[in-house]
Amino acid sequence: MTSAPTSRARQRIRVRSKRDTAGDLLGLLPTPEHALAWVRDGSGLVGWGEAARLEVSGPDRFEQADKWWQEFCAHLDVDDELGVPGSGPVAFVSMAFADSPGDSVLIVPEVVVGRRNGEQWVTTIGASDPAPYVEPLSRPSSVRYANGQLPVTQYREAVREAVVRMRAGDLDKVVLAHDLVALTDKPLDQRFVLQGLARRYPECWAYAVDGLVGATPELLLRRTGSVVDSRVLAGTTWPHDGISDEELAAALMSSEKNLEEHDYAVRSLADTLRPFCATMSVEGPSVLRLPNVSHLSSDVIGTLESSTSLLHLGEAVHPTAAVGGTPRLDATWLISQLEGMDRGRYAGPVGWIDGNGDGELGIALRCAQLSGSTARLFAGCGLVADSDPDIEVQEAHAKMRPMREALEGL
Repeated sequence: MTSAPTSRARQRIRVRSKRDTAGDLLGLLPTPEHALAWVRDGSGLVGWGEAARLEVSGPDRFEQADKWWQEFCAHLDVDDELGVPGSGPVAFVSMAFADSPGDSVLIVPEVVVGRRNGEQWVTTIGASDPAPYVEPLSRPSSVRYANGQLPVTQYREAVREAVVRMRAGDLDKVVLAHDLVALTDKPLDQRFVLQGLARRYPECWAYAVDGLVGATPELLLRRTGSVVDSRVLAGTTWPHDGISDEELAAALMSSEKNLEEHDYAVRSLADTLRPFCATMSVEGPSVLRLPNVSHLSSDVIGTLESSTSLLHLGEAVHPTAAVGGTPRLDATWLISQLEGMDRGRYAGPVGWIDGNGDGELGIALRCAQLSGSTARLFAGCGLVADSDPDIEVQEAHAKMRPMREALEGL
């Protein structure tokens, strides 16, 4: 469904951004549902209310979303005393992984509170109370788990079949995922889950858009004026008894399998981004350590040749080999055949965009789709020809740990 900019969007809407002394960003979210957030180590954006909304699907979803956002911003009267990325009009973005099925969404909040480089501000879009009553936080007393659309046993077989295809030369890399359903004794408070993720994973971007809540370590794209950058993660290890963090990191940096997987991801991002850039550099790989896993990490930094919007860039690079595979079309086809489930917005771009086309898009990883007292968790692994199905199952289990901990309040 495509929601038009509505009559409010066709009128002149007032947008005002002013400096503020906001407290903890996630602590400002007023209600258990409809949270909007993109926060890393205390900085970022949160929002509430809904001034406008777009739902769109299909292969041209990025183009439609970009056009809608530009048209919406053209009908705004903006009073922005900061003029920094994230002030002025902002839309929170969550795009479907696949052309079909899956719906993408852009939500323009009535209130946005931001913090960046020591500056804090509040933005109101239309008429709204910027400081509503904050309802008490709620947490579940019990959590139980059930199979999702692709249980672990079937996931292991899907991995096994993918390895057979790659050894036959059908493709170089593919990323397969599976899901898990969590059932709680009361409706889930999105703020409780967000705060748990942000507390345990401050190096990640804690996010919430239209019920998709998670903490991603992977920055797909950030556009700040003419500069665009990305943090590419691929190649993973996780804690093992009797092995130190230093030994794990050294093994990861010397693993031919993980280095090959990482190289595919970096090259796919750089190759698709390069046509938009006058200059580009790649730094890495290094090891990013998180409480549940460690990843090979590289930074790709470019200078844009023209004023290309973040959503247009996102369309060009998604899906990278970090969440799809190589070659891209072969990998996405194989994902649809072997997973047999709707990823929804899992592994799609998630983040925010402002009225200047600046913003940040992460990859929606380490996440769950929350609805009432049900959460659908996702985790995936990058596979190459010498991947071991049993090890990949263990890796996926480790990647679900952040969401399970957040749901259980650990």
